[in-house]
Amino acid sequence: MSEGNKPSFFQRLLGLGDDKPKPEEPTPPPKKEPPSEAPQRKPPEKTPAKEEPERERLPKTANAKPAPRRKPHPAPGVSETKAKPKTSLPLEPKRSWFAELRHGLSRTSTALSDNIASVLTKRKLDEETLDRLEEVLIKADLGVAMAARMRAAIAKGRYERGLTPEAVREVLAAEIASVLEPVAQPFALSTARPHVFLVVGVNGTGKTTSIGKIAWHLREAGRTCVIGAGDTFRAAAGEQLETWAQRAGADFVSSQSGGDPAAVAFDAVSAAESRGRDVVIVDTAGRLHTQGHLMEELRKIHRVIAQRLPGAPHEVLLTIDATTGQNGLQQARLFTEAVDVTGIVLTKLDGTAKGGIALAIAHELRIPVKLIGIGEGIEDLRPFDPGDFARALFAAE
Repeated sequence: MSEGNKPSFFQRLLGLGDDKPKPEEPTPPPKKEPPSEAPQRKPPEKTPAKEEPERERLPKTANAKPAPRRKPHPAPGVSETKAKPKTSLPLEPKRSWFAELRHGLSRTSTALSDNIASVLTKRKLDEETLDRLEEVLIKADLGVAMAARMRAAIAKGRYERGLTPEAVREVLAAEIASVLEPVAQPFALSTARPHVFLVVGVNGTGKTTSIGKIAWHLREAGRTCVIGAGDTFRAAAGEQLETWAQRAGADFVSSQSGGDPAAVAFDAVSAAESRGRDVVIVDTAGRLHTQGHLMEELRKIHRVIAQRLPGAPHEVLLTIDATTGQNGLQQARLFTEAVDVTGIVLTKLDGTAKGGIALAIAHELRIPVKLIGIGEGIEDLRPFDPGDFARALFAAE
């Protein structure tokens, strides 16, 4: 923004025209009086010499003129937040969220469409064709139970325009939406203040990044937030989360490396209450769902939060990497047994050709998918919509 002020300032006081007269010298001499113009342009040649020291000061004035930047800097996290997301989202306004979703699911959708088309070469819906379609769905990580249900739906489908890949995809999209919609729940805050989120998951599922994006979206919605760095085992995790907190304009609560994560959760809730914040998001260390002692630690964190604020945590979000396939179903099952998971954050859907794990979790465990991530941009984490997801998954209109 300071660069926008420089041209007007320098044109009036430093004569940016002095930079332009040099190329203009060859153009006027042929038609206009060279002698008269020569003396007129010699003084400007002296003025740049006089103003050369001023030009040397330009970088200094440019550096000294973060005055426009210092105005938003009373809230440094806020100003930086608005600048950085805009650089990462130049193309966002050009297409709708559904278009982004379809783009993010393109690998899964393309694989499904191609495989369905290859199966329907005979254009005859016999047992062999149904078996092959069911196999295609299982490979897309819909799960055995869900694939069997889809097979039955295809067998009962009416194909007035003939048995085509497009017609089969429409039947599948409708059936998947009917499975997801009863389980679907909006990503919303309760009336309780502060509303407490406990975020859990396996290492590498995008937990910390998802927390930062959630905090950013809440800030954009006018909510105030406290982030508790409950991953006390990895120093890098705390540093990354603190960066996200600054970016989202959120308060940040942490402890020394190796500290008690339950204590961090307690302090985060206490800070939110004393400061009148709307939301608390408590991070936890990544852990394998097979590690019993670490799962017990999660139970302790959950208990401490509940003791500090009755009714909390109001939401337990489990981040699942869509690229893990059916292993994600087992993760959801065991984490739910430990801390009663209330919602799934499905990440990295754009990095897999097997995006059907959301259906398997919803169908078998009845756990709603609350948020989905289809990219690295800050706005690429969005609330889950069953209808849009089903249509994007099978490239249906």
